[in-house]
Formats: sequence, C-alpha cells, structure tokens
Amino acid sequence: MLDEQRELAGELRRLVTTRLLDPLSILLESDTATNELQRQVEQQAAQWAATMLGPDQQAAAHACSRALAALFPSDGPFAPPDPWWRTPLGRVVARRLGHPGADHVPFSTAGAILGITRQGVHDLVNRGKLERHPDGGVRTASIRARLDHIHGGTA
Repeated sequence: MLDEQRELAGELRRLVTTRLLDPLSILLESDTATNELQRQVEQQAAQWAATMLGPDQQAAAHACSRALAALFPSDGPFAPPDPWWRTPLGRVVARRLGHPGADHVPFSTAGAILGITRQGVHDLVNRGKLERHPDGGVRTASIRARLDHIHGGTA
C-alpha cells in the first residue's frame, strides 16, 4: 500500500499544481505569489493520499469528494474519460465513491473502472457478479460492490 500511497500523493501534487496553482501564478503574474501554497501542497498531498487509502471509509470518501470538487469543477455531472479510471486518483475514487453522479455506466466504462476488458464485464454480468441496468450498461453500485469484494472491503 505504501507504493500506492506514494503514487497517489504524486498525482495529487501534480494535479493541484497544474490545475490550481499554475493558473493562479499566471493570473497574478508571479510564481512567488504561490510559493507558500506549493510548499503546503507538497506537505499535504501525502496526508490526503493516506486519508483516501486509509481505514476510515467516511473520511476517505470525504477526501475524495473534496479533491474531485476542487480539481474537476463543472456545471455538469462528473464524467471523466475511461482512461482516467486507471490513474491513482481514479482507482481510489472508484473504490471509495464508485462513479459519482452516475447510477449506471456503459460496459466500456465499467471495464475501465474495474481494470478489465468490456468482454470481461459482459462475462461478470452474465455470471451475476455485476448488475445490468434496465436502461443499458452496468449499475455503478454493483461495480463498487465488486471492487469492495476484490479489495476485501477496504481500499
């Protein structure tokens, strides 16, 4: 888990820097204006990662939700591209929150979240391991339950 935590912390540092601090530096026309914030992010990223991957499901879900709200603001529902689910943040969000804002996803997205092929998702649906949604695709609650089963109920 230490490697996963280090990888997640690195991604969080990179995302906060590129999505929040760099634009602020550009707007303020000064790198020095964000130097202290950058130092805080360097220190805090490891704690965010530890919380997201830690044993407290409620704290982990809250940390994931805050990160998504800050790093991916939008007026619409959260709908990342399928490859995002294979990133360190995508993997922990899948385990802790499922797919925020969607009660079902296409088979391809379910595969991306689970790290398997679309055909693998079809197989799991046919075997009753994932629940098909009446409107098509797979219920996100069943994907999250599958992730819980795979990870022994913990992140």
